[in-house]
Amino acid sequence: MSKLKSLSAAVFVTFALSGCASVEEPVADNEFLHTEPAMPLGNVEYHTAILAEELFTNLPLNRQHRYAVATFVPIQSMRFNAKMQSPLMLLGHQLEQGLMTEASRRGFITQDYKTSNDIVVMDDSETVFSRDIAKLSATQSADFFISGTITEQQEGAIVNARIIHVQTKDVVAAATKFFPAELFWQREKVTSRNGMIYRTGS
Repeated sequence: MSKLKSLSAAVFVTFALSGCASVEEPVADNEFLHTEPAMPLGNVEYHTAILAEELFTNLPLNRQHRYAVATFVPIQSMRFNAKMQSPLMLLGHQLEQGLMTEASRRGFITQDYKTSNDIVVMDDSETVFSRDIAKLSATQSADFFISGTITEQQEGAIVNARIIHVQTKDVVAAATKFFPAELFWQREKVTSRNGMIYRTGS
């Protein structure tokens, strides 16, 4: 009986050792941590979300109020300039669309005043958006405007956002966020100074 127990123990030890030998060595956790950092291109929505968090944090939610979001404009001219071919030239339009999304996510009712009264059918597509005043609703019922200004810096732009009461023009909320220039174009390839484009790398 003792011989049988000894034989069983020997077999068990043999299988245990062979099992250990077949187990792969664990990979150190830090080997997965040293990956290349993600490029900031396309992360404008992340910066927009941070801006929105500051803008809406202390604003009471009222489902009876309507919000209209307008394009963010350069502080110098207060209007979009298509000839200013800077890396952040489309930031004002993106902020308009992004903050409309962020407001809706938080339960605020936003109105898209560029929505036409009918679906516009074109040769290659259909749209419900228009900048033709004749195709838009003559009445707007927004209670608050959301917009702001863009101040360009050497490495990006400072965005100042605000929520304005339509009738009183009171600013009921405001926020500031820096948007890096490489959100749209890689810094090492192009830069813009005084409205001129310069290539800084291959």
